[in-house]
Amino acid sequence: MTPLRFEQMYQDEWAELEALLDAARRRTAGVGGTSISGARAASLYRRACEHLALARARAYPAYMVDRLERMTATAHQLIYHRREFGFARLRDLIAFDFPSAVRRHNRYVAAAAALFVVPTIVIALLVHARPELILSVVSPETASEFEQMYSPTAHSIGRMRTASTDWMMFGFYIRNNISVAFQCFAGGLFLGLGSIFFLAANGAFAGALAGYLIERGLSSTFFSFIATHSAFELTAIVLAGAAGLRIGHSLLAPGNLTRLHALVLASRDAVVLVYGVIAMLLVAAGIEAFWSSANWLPPLVKYGVASLCWAAVFGYFIFQGRRED
Repeated sequence: MTPLRFEQMYQDEWAELEALLDAARRRTAGVGGTSISGARAASLYRRACEHLALARARAYPAYMVDRLERMTATAHQLIYHRREFGFARLRDLIAFDFPSAVRRHNRYVAAAAALFVVPTIVIALLVHARPELILSVVSPETASEFEQMYSPTAHSIGRMRTASTDWMMFGFYIRNNISVAFQCFAGGLFLGLGSIFFLAANGAFAGALAGYLIERGLSSTFFSFIATHSAFELTAIVLAGAAGLRIGHSLLAPGNLTRLHALVLASRDAVVLVYGVIAMLLVAAGIEAFWSSANWLPPLVKYGVASLCWAAVFGYFIFQGRRED
């Protein structure tokens, strides 16, 4: 492709990004203008980084490389530095960046969901049909402890014997959930194979536990326990896996970029998902420790609240921030 053709193809994108950056600078200087649109500017910035890498690799004219360098440097400063902290940045992350990133990575999210859900269903059916298979996943002592944890007579549902309070379980859930999410995300560095393994393994474990407890007649206690917090916890684990798959794909298919440059861009792209995942896991841990474990709450109440939580999660990712996309 000739330099002229390359410039003609992407001139509109560059001009739009430059206009957004100029408006942001004027607003910062108090001259007026509109604030920078986080989702759109970030998307254009990533594209400009790719164009800069191509222009350098193909030895395009210096004026074009200089323009792209100035553009990407300014965009990086405005998007990632000036608004890195503070309430405004947090608000934009929740209101626009996170749901937009989930929609932008919908293929990875769908793949991660399948990798988690399919083993969950298959293993649950197998263990329900043959309960002894649970012993290939956990020890007999652990299986017995699961029965006690989800017994209708338990003082607090789902609480481990080593934890005496809901606050102790809250800390345990945070550590455990973030550990699982980190494995699903960081596994993407191994060409995505680690993310695939941890998603499938966690799905298989969840399915084995569900199938075993259902066969033992503890389905009412078990499902009323997981119904509410799972809207946040399971969704977060899937999104962490999607971020890992995004990184793995960048290493497998970097396109016209070097693998290192593709990995850097993919990491910047996926980190928004990671921020959102951490927030969702904190919410899930709080619900799991103080709401889901409450034995005095009727199951119908828990199911009603769970329905609202699942609807809120899906509605958030489908509709929130679409105007900014």
